[in-house]
Amino acid sequence: MGIILGVLFHFLGGFASGSFYMAFKRVSGWSWETYWVIGGIFSWLVIPPLAAWITIPGFAAIIQQTDSTVITITYVMGLLWGVGGLTYGLGIRYLGMSLGNSVILGYCAAFGSLIPPLYYNLFPDGRKISFNDMMSSTGGRWVLLGVLVCLAGIAICGCAGMMKEKDLPEEYKRRSIAEFNLVKGLIVATVSGILSACFNFGIEAGKPMAESAVTLGYNPLFQNNVTYVVLLWGGLTTNFIWCFLLNARNKTFGDYINSKTPLLSNYFFSALAGTTWFMQFFFYGMGESKLGNGASSWILHMAFIILISNLWGIYLKEWKGVASKTRYTIIAGIVTILISVFLVGYGNSLE
Repeated sequence: MGIILGVLFHFLGGFASGSFYMAFKRVSGWSWETYWVIGGIFSWLVIPPLAAWITIPGFAAIIQQTDSTVITITYVMGLLWGVGGLTYGLGIRYLGMSLGNSVILGYCAAFGSLIPPLYYNLFPDGRKISFNDMMSSTGGRWVLLGVLVCLAGIAICGCAGMMKEKDLPEEYKRRSIAEFNLVKGLIVATVSGILSACFNFGIEAGKPMAESAVTLGYNPLFQNNVTYVVLLWGGLTTNFIWCFLLNARNKTFGDYINSKTPLLSNYFFSALAGTTWFMQFFFYGMGESKLGNGASSWILHMAFIILISNLWGIYLKEWKGVASKTRYTIIAGIVTILISVFLVGYGNSLE
């Protein structure tokens, strides 16, 4: 029953993550940096401590009593993930929901499983699996095979994107994805996918805080909520600074009070997007507590996001009008990524 609940929670988290950007599409008259930072304030600053306060009322004391090294590493992983989250939004702008999410999350799934063991190879911890351990074990080799398959899936999706660019006239492409740019999108998506994987290690690095919450008698189902507070401070720092710089460069500070735009609606949908985004990790923490395997949970989470985001891509008609060969290619790429996800999950289950 615990495994079934774990899968259900990961599905809910994947649905939230795969759907949150839809709310941003209801924002009008604002620049990207304006609605992104408003959504981010809810994602990283408002909702995480509120969720922690509801589920772990003593979260602030736990953070204060945690070793500074744990806090620092968790925060730094949040900073790196923040760059990934920032470029995620750009990747979706340039590639669309379907192709953008497939490439970004493919990288994220692969490197989310590799970053922790690579770290523990450099800084050994007898309780943790290092990269050398992976190479010498059956489960580890399955994980590495899954990573290679994942990269192949990303390459197939990239080919589908190039085929789409040839299939559709410029006007039609920009009707479905206003700022479609394959080369720029793939570069941004690669950076986003690799750095976004740091979130998984941030959860791993912050485990002492989660364990303290359980020791103090709080429900293990919500133990990661205290870790998210520190981890998302890093994401807030990166995104806030960058969006502030863009506001200054593009002279878009006026967006926040521009009465010529639907201000109330824009604030509402930006806040809704940010809140929905955070819910992915609220449910992720619940799913991980049920499955008891961080790496496999991460992979399962990515799989559901890829599925949901591609369903949204179909709904938004991002692949309408392309040749059958192009459509089959993107489907093949998505299926390949999903196969890699389950290969990595299987490998982690053996560990």
